[in-house]
Amino acid sequence: MRPEIRRIQELMEHECYVTDRGIATAVYLAMTLEKPLLVEGHPGVGKTDIAKVLARALDTELIRLQCYEGLDATTALYEWNYPKQLLRIKLEEHSVRSVEEKESSIFSEPFLLKRPLLQAIAHEGTPPVLLIDEVDRSDEEFEAFLLEVLSDFQVTIPELGTISATRRPAVVLTSNRARELSEALRRRCLYLWIDYPSLEKELRIVRTKVPGVNERLASELTAFMQSLRRLRLAKVPGVAETLDWAAALAALHASHLDDEIVRETLGCVLKDEADLRTVGERIDAGQLAAMMAPVG
Repeated sequence: MRPEIRRIQELMEHECYVTDRGIATAVYLAMTLEKPLLVEGHPGVGKTDIAKVLARALDTELIRLQCYEGLDATTALYEWNYPKQLLRIKLEEHSVRSVEEKESSIFSEPFLLKRPLLQAIAHEGTPPVLLIDEVDRSDEEFEAFLLEVLSDFQVTIPELGTISATRRPAVVLTSNRARELSEALRRRCLYLWIDYPSLEKELRIVRTKVPGVNERLASELTAFMQSLRRLRLAKVPGVAETLDWAAALAALHASHLDDEIVRETLGCVLKDEADLRTVGERIDAGQLAAMMAPVG
């Protein structure tokens, strides 16, 4: 492994993010080439955490844009503080200043509400990490606007002029593949796919994130989670659910898995009634031991 990539991996591991060579290489190249990193994968596998950990490792600000259906450019970029402007207009009703002076006053930076994209572009000092989370939930129109912003990292505000980034932020986009992203956006980014972890990696994650869980319990619950993902479930649990379950079992002072504790806490892992019934039937049939058997 190249020293610079090993350094990225060490930085991320220091921030309790269990990584591997592929992730460290993608992060290093995105930073070196100053290109956005598009991270896709199943829900709950740690895509968003890459941006959070990177911001902590670089000791810089994390700016997050949470995408959703109906998100528009105004919400993501900037808005004028209309109540504050109206108050200033009211206070200056009897002012001797000209209309042009009053107008330029209320359309100035103190009245500007910077939303995440403009915050990242106008950021001073150490470049921030811009997280554009679940970009697949936004509309195609917003995706086209986002593509333009990511190309130039500048925006024109009619009343203020053009604002450009002095130094480009590190950009991480995440997607759960709720819809297919455009080829144009994909070409603009470096790409990283994060799959469900292997048994060994998931066990390392549990040990790192939930230090209160004992070794036997950690081994049994990670093997059980690996077995769950091989079933035909409506909502396949991710690593986030593994950590929730491990924390819950640690809070209950469980030392190992048995039929009773699994039934009582299965709601930490499965979030669908049919899935609960499917797994419950397997436990009732005495298959818990087989589901805890480690399979690489």
